[in-house]
Amino acid sequence: GCIITDVGSTKVLPHQWAEEHLSDAVHYVGSHPVAGSEQRGVEFARDDLFVNARCVLTTNGPVHRGSVKALRGFWSALGCFVETMDPAEHDRAFANISHLPHLLAACLVNATEKADMKLAGKGYLDSTRIASGPANVWTDILQANAENLSQGIDHVVAELSELRKAIQAGDREKIGALLEGARRKRASLINYKIRKKELLS
Repeated sequence: GCIITDVGSTKVLPHQWAEEHLSDAVHYVGSHPVAGSEQRGVEFARDDLFVNARCVLTTNGPVHRGSVKALRGFWSALGCFVETMDPAEHDRAFANISHLPHLLAACLVNATEKADMKLAGKGYLDSTRIASGPANVWTDILQANAENLSQGIDHVVAELSELRKAIQAGDREKIGALLEGARRKRASLINYKIRKKELLS
């Protein structure tokens, strides 16, 4: 009757582990509270960490409904909005919205000359903040979600290539269309998060 969960950023491997090592009497449901920052350690603890944060529960195949209900209640009591996903779909989505941004932030820092970085303003610091995350943790995450992440990298490379061609060709209209498309897409996301009370207006 024991319920086991975790708070990791990938879910396919934990579900595989649970299937191999846990008895039928034990109920595993994955948890991914989408909260926190690039910092680690008790000195960065916050009492409101989970307030208005999203928590994704993952289930694979037949699941003990009481376990899901108990975990939903647990995370809701901490202030989270809770939803349930398939572990493979979870890993695909978070490769794009969590793991890929970390990789891109690290690449941007590595591609920038150290002397030039001293001139950086808030935009550069905002864009690269998550590169400050612990390397050992992120190495594990990137390896655990390698296939999905590789596809995400391909998509970003295609977007960069399209923008580079437009810049080299001096195609102002194309450049503007690509930038405006991104601006509108992000604005729609921000409005959604405000409506869901995950962001303050």
